[in-house]
Amino acid sequence: MNSGQVLVVGLGCQRGCPASVLRILLDETLQAHGIALEAVGALASIDLKRDEPGLLELAGQLGLPLTFFSAAQLAGYRERLSHPSQVAFERTGCYGVAESAALALAERLGKTTATLRIPRQKCAQATLALAVAS
Repeated sequence: MNSGQVLVVGLGCQRGCPASVLRILLDETLQAHGIALEAVGALASIDLKRDEPGLLELAGQLGLPLTFFSAAQLAGYRERLSHPSQVAFERTGCYGVAESAALALAERLGKTTATLRIPRQKCAQATLALAVAS
């Protein structure tokens, strides 16, 4: 991993999803892809989750900034998602929270077009994706 890269984890979750569930999904996903937690620079989600306790707690535990995007900001990423979801669109107004949010923040923080380094991973209560930009 070169130090000029920005790694952003995008997260989506059901209401009431505990931080512990998000942390297990994060740790298992990073471990499976050989990425150190310390390499992650920021977290992102949709603004519908701005008050979600599990997301806020996870960001606090990790000491990482958590940025939220509106559905309108995220909807433009549809063509770049690995799993565009009509159900997600009906519920949130965008076609995938985790991937879209990761791409949006990686592009804001980086200087290049972001790409999905890890496409959407899911467990019963949450989704996660990792985007990278230089």
